[in-house]
Amino acid sequence: MKRTPLLRKTPLKSAGPRRKRCPECRVMYAPARDSQAVCGEIACAIAHAQSEKGKETARKSLAQVERREIKVRKEKLKSRADHLKDTQKAFNAWIRARDAGQPCISCGTTADVQYCAGHYRTTGSCPELRFEPLNVHLQCNKNCNLSKSGNILGYRPRLLEKIGAEAVEWLEGPHEPKKYTIEHLKAMTAEYRAKTRELKKGHAA
Repeated sequence: MKRTPLLRKTPLKSAGPRRKRCPECRVMYAPARDSQAVCGEIACAIAHAQSEKGKETARKSLAQVERREIKVRKEKLKSRADHLKDTQKAFNAWIRARDAGQPCISCGTTADVQYCAGHYRTTGSCPELRFEPLNVHLQCNKNCNLSKSGNILGYRPRLLEKIGAEAVEWLEGPHEPKKYTIEHLKAMTAEYRAKTRELKKGHAA
């Protein structure tokens, strides 16, 4: 028996990109490339671009709203201790801005090192002076604040030169205890942040 030769199948020709409906004018069109979003009309391209821009703006606005809502929820969950930390952070930032360019209150260095807000009377020993500007000054962080626990022996003589004997004696005297409410702490945080912004604007001018 003779075998019937197998017929080779001719590959189908590509039909090209499928036709789409223009989202702007609703006319069917054959895209020149897969990524083509609208027909070839310039008016449709402009309208589509503006529409996409509007969508992106809406997405950004929604993201901002979500971030604000998250911030509000976090704010509601904060304890008094959390607010105290916020206020201390804002106050310390203001001290660094206030004393920017000055030498370390304890050792007098002006080297390019990290500086912090160093308390003369610590928050542990005298919490009443935690936010007292006369009690806190620019201090090099690693050497005096950390390694020497505030370097009080160096701190006091320079503090006397800076604010005077009467003010130092007042700092070293007794002080009434202070009890900060959450609302008071929030107001202080906002105040010191505003003061820091003003100082930084002045330095940049």
